[in-house]
Amino acid sequence: MIKKVLQYIILGLAVYAAMVMLVVNFYKDDPSAMIWQDREAFNKRFIEKLSVDSDVELEEVLETLGSPDLTYVKKSDDDVLQIVFYRTQLVKPDGITTQDECTGLLFENGKLVIWGPSAIVAYEKGKGSL
Repeated sequence: MIKKVLQYIILGLAVYAAMVMLVVNFYKDDPSAMIWQDREAFNKRFIEKLSVDSDVELEEVLETLGSPDLTYVKKSDDDVLQIVFYRTQLVKPDGITTQDECTGLLFENGKLVIWGPSAIVAYEKGKGSL
């Protein structure tokens, strides 16, 4: 009797562990369904993982992070510059997302060229790199 109960407990734990592993490995985070604190942390983690040699496109960022909090686009010569802002730090809890609460990602013709404070400077100068 005790052996059978112990087998059920072990079986239950194994099924639970398998379910947890499936959710952790295959469930895609949806930024639009997150509360603002979780989304902010999610955005920050994604942006921190970016590297200079990675070939990131705008579509990939939009697919991963969802709709940006702020976005600006302009055409400079034959290039299209788009800067998207994702909230990464709360400055003032007033319910309004401002540029100083966000990290900017600058795309030139759909390719990520620079991010962070230098992205704003490059966008204002009208060129993708400093």
